[in-house]
Amino acid sequence: MASGGSAIRGSRVGSGPMGEQDRGFHAERIAVSYWDALGNETVRYFAANLPAEEIPDVIDSPSTGLPAGRDKTNPPQVQKLEPYKTHLAYVKERRSEEEAAELLEEALQQLRQRRGTVSS
Repeated sequence: MASGGSAIRGSRVGSGPMGEQDRGFHAERIAVSYWDALGNETVRYFAANLPAEEIPDVIDSPSTGLPAGRDKTNPPQVQKLEPYKTHLAYVKERRSEEEAAELLEEALQQLRQRRGTVSS
């Protein structure tokens, strides 16, 4: 069985006639520029019919991770970064040394009871 030339060979399914420029409806959009503290510009596109209050004033810059705002001359500054806290640091914020010692003693007492090594 000889294979003949296929009209769709090498074409994407649903691509339409070759050379077709208009594929579907293109929504109107607006470009909004944001600048970070290093002067990097990021452009985001939004639907033209989007209310102005729904367009964010500040975004995270994808290149630097810094906050980026719409005012080029006055970009937002980095907020004070909180250092990473461990679980133990959060516990120490909630408990005093006396409470910690009391809780530790209770936990050790329960452990000793389970193991049968309670000294009375």
